[in-house]
Amino acid sequence: MQLNLIIDDWTMNLEIPDDYLQTMGASFDKMDRDMDLGRRLGPRFVKQLDQTQRCQIAADRLLAALESHDQPMALLMGGYIAARMPGVRQVRIDNNGEPEQTTFQ
Repeated sequence: MQLNLIIDDWTMNLEIPDDYLQTMGASFDKMDRDMDLGRRLGPRFVKQLDQTQRCQIAADRLLAALESHDQPMALLMGGYIAARMPGVRQVRIDNNGEPEQTTFQ
């Protein structure tokens, strides 16, 4: 599957192998358990994150992974988004420090 990423005026497709979501299920579950404790989302701390907020956090980490050329981390975060938001094909990642402005289609 391909996840189309849009960051400002830049776009790319992140290729997620067909079996990746199933293979990484335990890692995605661990990420969820970690986020069950709450996370900082932009300037505020959110104690109980909904699914969209969890994916916004993953998208923010995906952006950081792309900036540092960390392909395994980018794939992990993109895979998490695809697993937790079935049917999503596009992520418009906020690049201004406001992860809550990240949107999914």
